[in-house]
Amino acid sequence: MIDRRLFTVSALALFACGRPPGAQSQENAAGEADARIVDWGESDTDWTSLTENDWRARLTDEEFRVLRQEGTERAGSSPLNDEHRAGTYVCAGCALPLFRSETKFESGTGWPSFYEPIEGALDTKRDYRLWTPRTEYHCARCSGHQGHVFDDGPPPTGQRWCNNGVALDFVPDAAA
Repeated sequence: MIDRRLFTVSALALFACGRPPGAQSQENAAGEADARIVDWGESDTDWTSLTENDWRARLTDEEFRVLRQEGTERAGSSPLNDEHRAGTYVCAGCALPLFRSETKFESGTGWPSFYEPIEGALDTKRDYRLWTPRTEYHCARCSGHQGHVFDDGPPPTGQRWCNNGVALDFVPDAAA
C-alpha cells in the first residue's frame, strides 16, 4: 500500500520542479536527465497480470532482465550508488516506494544498500541458485525482483538489503 503522505509530498515536489507527478529524474550515461514517466497513482492496474509483452513495453531491456527475469546488474554500474540526496527509492516497475534515503548506507558491494525497507513494500523468498541459500526480495505490488537481503548490515537492523540500481528509481524530497 502506498504511504499517502509520502505520495502527496513526492507528487507536489515533482510538480513544483516542472515535471508531472510520477516523473523521475535520473541521469543517463551521457549525464542528461531522463524524465521517463511512471505510474505513481493508485490506478486500477493489476500489476501481477501484466504479460511479458506489457512489461517489455514498459521497461528498458536491462530493467526487464533484472525485474522480470531475476537478473543482476554489474556491480558498480548504477548511478544510484552515488545518490546522497534526501528522498525515496521506488520500484522501477510500478513506482511503489521501497526505501527511504535515510536507510541507505555504503556497503562496499557496488550495489545500492539499505538497512531497512518501507514496511510492507517487499516480499521475500528463498533463492537456491548459488552454492548457499539466500533470501531474495521482490516488490510487493508488481513482484519485480529487487535483490537479496543479508545479515551483515549496520545497526539498528543488522540487515543489508542489497538492491539492483536498475530496479529502482529515485524521487528526491521537495527540499532536496
